[in-house]
Amino acid sequence: MPTPPSPLATAVQAARAAAELIRTAAANPGARRVREKQANDFVTEVDLASQQLIVQTLLAAWPDHAVRSEESELHLGKPDSASLWIVDPLDGTANFIHGYPACAVSIALVQEGSLRLGVVLDVASGRLYSAERGGGAFCDGRALRVAPGLDLGRAMVASSCPPGVGGDTDGALRMLDTVLRHCAALRRSGSVALDLAHVAAGHCSACFDRGAAAWDVAAGCLLVREAGGQVSDFLGAPDCLEARECVAGNAALHAALCALLRPFAWPRPPSSSPRH
Repeated sequence: MPTPPSPLATAVQAARAAAELIRTAAANPGARRVREKQANDFVTEVDLASQQLIVQTLLAAWPDHAVRSEESELHLGKPDSASLWIVDPLDGTANFIHGYPACAVSIALVQEGSLRLGVVLDVASGRLYSAERGGGAFCDGRALRVAPGLDLGRAMVASSCPPGVGGDTDGALRMLDTVLRHCAALRRSGSVALDLAHVAAGHCSACFDRGAAAWDVAAGCLLVREAGGQVSDFLGAPDCLEARECVAGNAALHAALCALLRPFAWPRPPSSSPRH
């Protein structure tokens, strides 16, 4: 009986196949047909096709696992499994719709409640960012480290919020204004997964986001940590997958951003705490 591929190899295979599907579809205007899930939140046929391809690839290799994906209301596979894949089949859908070259495929594996591996594939460039817990972070085989030193006043900071008009736009703009007044530059890619990957690679100094879901941040969080950085919610709690907010960077920049962003943290019930 053939040996099954490793979970990382399976994730890479799924991400590459999905990215190729997305690149092919990008050349076909008909593939960008849009359905609005809710105000300013869109899904295309490509999101759904990418999800189907990824889920099929993961469960073919690991049928006893579960899959949680952005475009599915239910956990797929075996919902009670201790091994859960968290998938964003197309992070940066609005960019894709407009032909803006900044979108990614993000795949992470959580086992027994802990992040074990993460893969982020930059669809436009083909760069593959990957990490396994305790094994470091890499881009196409090159080891990654977060940007060193730098006080916040000399740092380039990334954020992809707000995604557009809707929700607490005024609060998000106040948050952006607060950070912009304390850093050297602010960049918005429209893809939270790419923001975190760029922090891990040292391409930007730090990043933050509010409103991001677990599938947006799971793989990127592990990339940053394995590249020597820190990731948390705005209050500094490291278990942030379900917090719908994150801040990442080296230790000094992470602390400085948390101090600025604390007033913008989502309210939390006294007895609750984020998972993972």
